[in-house]
Amino acid sequence: MPSLSLDKKASRVIVVGAGIGGLTAGALLAHKGYSVFILDQALVPGGCASTFKRRGFTFDVGATQVAGLEPGGIHHRIFSELGIDLPQATPCDPACAVYLPGESTPINVWRDLEKWREERQRQFPGSEPFWQLLATLFQASWEFQGRDPVLPPRSLWDLWQLTQAVRPSTLITVPFTLFTVGDALRLYGLGNDQRLRTFLDLQLKLYSQVNAEETALLYAATALSVSQLPQGLFHLQGSMQVLSDRLVESLERDGGKLLLRHTVEKITVENGQANAVTIRNQQSGEVWTETADHIITNVTVQNLVQLLGDAAPSGYKQRVEKLPPSSGAFVVYLGVDASAIPPECPPHLQFLYNADGPIGENNSLFVSVSHPGDGRAPEGKATIIASSFVDTRRWWQTENYEELKQQYTEEAIARLAKFFYLKPETIIHQEAATPRTFAHFTARDRGIVGGIGQRIPTFGPFGFANRTPIKHLWLVGDSTHPGEGTAGVSYSALTVVRQILNS
Repeated sequence: MPSLSLDKKASRVIVVGAGIGGLTAGALLAHKGYSVFILDQALVPGGCASTFKRRGFTFDVGATQVAGLEPGGIHHRIFSELGIDLPQATPCDPACAVYLPGESTPINVWRDLEKWREERQRQFPGSEPFWQLLATLFQASWEFQGRDPVLPPRSLWDLWQLTQAVRPSTLITVPFTLFTVGDALRLYGLGNDQRLRTFLDLQLKLYSQVNAEETALLYAATALSVSQLPQGLFHLQGSMQVLSDRLVESLERDGGKLLLRHTVEKITVENGQANAVTIRNQQSGEVWTETADHIITNVTVQNLVQLLGDAAPSGYKQRVEKLPPSSGAFVVYLGVDASAIPPECPPHLQFLYNADGPIGENNSLFVSVSHPGDGRAPEGKATIIASSFVDTRRWWQTENYEELKQQYTEEAIARLAKFFYLKPETIIHQEAATPRTFAHFTARDRGIVGGIGQRIPTFGPFGFANRTPIKHLWLVGDSTHPGEGTAGVSYSALTVVRQILNS
């Protein structure tokens, strides 16, 4: 990681939101001498990568796996810069076991390159040229991203950083900038391979929020390749909370401050520059204003417009309003007896129950399972976390919220019971979260998760910039490049820190 230098210390930075993006930006700036003040309305830091405890079980709220822990990976780079230890973690191998409708044998997404090549050739005969294209684009994109480009650029300095990251090898990606995965499938005569398309739809929904037909090819190349060596997805020892906890320790060690259960209600803009936030103490109700030289918002782009109110630039506001609806999540958290888990169960599984139905709405489930000794369950017990993407509008418009929640819970458990041994005697604890739950605990607009969707108009060079149209107001998180996940939001945080240091 290039050394982050600072010429003028003690500038004050307020960070709105203590998700991984906000904590990373705050910790890096505090480490460089800035006066950092992070605010979050939740009880614990971490946002959608936090945890909660019930009856001896520890449940990851949303994110359950981590990329970027390998040498040179984004978390490795940031933790090394901060001088803190990486958390203990186990590589996920397979990264995911995917079950298609009517099939009892999974498609295993292996970490080993040769095993994954053999698996996909066996599962999808004739598709290897498509996968080789993804591998080529991923290699070029990964090396490009590793040189810390600023995407999309919004100043001369941003543009200079972008051009500095370009190499001749990067140019291979240019002809595919406006391609979707669907376009690439048709290019190789695979447009009618329904089984391959179903697999890609399932996997891409996890990472891009949209299916293969809509997902930008360059984004998909990374999302579908990052789980293989020398990269990989990792299962953290203890819980996802360890990432947040270590970033908070670094922040406070370097003089930064974190206030939980404090809601930022407004961002003040004067003469085109953000300079203050209005804060409410949730416990006392006290309201006051804090000024800052820079304000970093670790929120959705929809929330940012709301915080700005009348100060939101009209063009920016209109762009946000025209975005396609983002997904929410329905999640079932189960604490079970270990006898409920099949032998040799992978840590992550994905099920699709009806090929003709939508990806989500309980038609598909992404499942994370704890392993003995990983700190998530007492001895002889385990956790199962199963999530499905849902349309948030249904959960806010219904007049029978509790009935709908119970219906989804029962359906999810019934589907899980086809793979796990789930009976009254094996289920020790169960509860569910809906978009309303996520909105309450994370304050994300309508409880949306995973960003704004990696379609052509919203990914990479065409997406929302970290540098907003308002001076000294910055945006990090999954609404910006390179997208969702703890690795993605950490890249966005690093970009903002570099921009502030060089502003």
